[in-house]
Amino acid sequence: MSLIETLSQTRDLPDTELTALLTTDKFDQELFRRADERRREFYGTDVYLRGLIELTNYCKNDCFYCGIRYSNARLERYRLSLDTILNCCNTGYELGYRTFVLQGGEDPFFNDDRLVEIVSAIRTHLSQKHLADCAITLSLGERSRESYQKLFDAGANRYLLRHETADAEHYAKLHPESMSLEYRKECLWMLKEIGYQVGTGFMVGSPFQTMECLIADLRFLQQLKPSMIGIGPFLVHRDTPFNEYPNGSLSLTLRLIAILRLMFPYALIPATTALGTIDPQGRELGLRAGANVVMPNLSPVEVRKKYELYNNKIHTDKEAAENKALLASSVAAAGYAIVTNIGNVKPDCPNDGHSQCAGHSQCVDAMY
Repeated sequence: MSLIETLSQTRDLPDTELTALLTTDKFDQELFRRADERRREFYGTDVYLRGLIELTNYCKNDCFYCGIRYSNARLERYRLSLDTILNCCNTGYELGYRTFVLQGGEDPFFNDDRLVEIVSAIRTHLSQKHLADCAITLSLGERSRESYQKLFDAGANRYLLRHETADAEHYAKLHPESMSLEYRKECLWMLKEIGYQVGTGFMVGSPFQTMECLIADLRFLQQLKPSMIGIGPFLVHRDTPFNEYPNGSLSLTLRLIAILRLMFPYALIPATTALGTIDPQGRELGLRAGANVVMPNLSPVEVRKKYELYNNKIHTDKEAAENKALLASSVAAAGYAIVTNIGNVKPDCPNDGHSQCAGHSQCVDAMY
């Protein structure tokens, strides 16, 4: 049995064999083919939309790789008003979005009271319009358990918090001393315990990353079992301490997406904006490697270039409708179809795939 078939059937390989898959292109054709088969077994050709609303580019943290880091004095800062956020949701719903992702830096202005007001207002607004088939996802960094609980009680369903690297020594090289991998992981476990559907992930090719770091990431994901796994290549921002490091590798990122699909066949895996930034066909290649989610921008056009985590971010100048049309065309060209759907995660299936289990009592979609 080949390495890839073993991985597909057992969802695991020893470290040395995972490293072998990651460090050569000789397995790529079989790897991508099998990953695509697995995503079709669980999700068919469906691609789910997540509408990003970039709430604020203020951040108290000073992560060495990030363009909206606290020390970037060249960045023009902004915050969206509640009315603007609700307008973004309206626009998105009309275009077929059923998940709205509030993303932002760790901005002290948005304390618990303000965020609870925003989440409650979105949930009330959606309910008044009979839009109960929508999810609210937050991606607002590290907070306290009490804060996460308040936001969950206000109506948030999901939370995205990338761990960035599961290797503590590597983490310390990417972040200031005020931040710790231990607390980042603690936040992820807290979110799961509260009841959120949790997404996490890591950068590929960040400075000082080794193959051992990537294997540690895969092992941590096996422990956490997140509903969504988001990875993308490290991309340089000119106004950071890492501005002279090379970008991450497209090919390595695609191999990892495929490996993740085989290890976590039920997971929601995005073809990220970073993939589309590093290569014009990056998102399409990500879908063919096993991804099944895209996350277009619903933020007002006038603020998008201000939320620049890395250089040359794509589609910052496109209106939401134009962006959706371009994306639908590229997804179709890759052999898939954007669907108007909340995009629930598929639970693990007794049939090891959903193609033969319509109506199966254990295969009712979980909330994600």
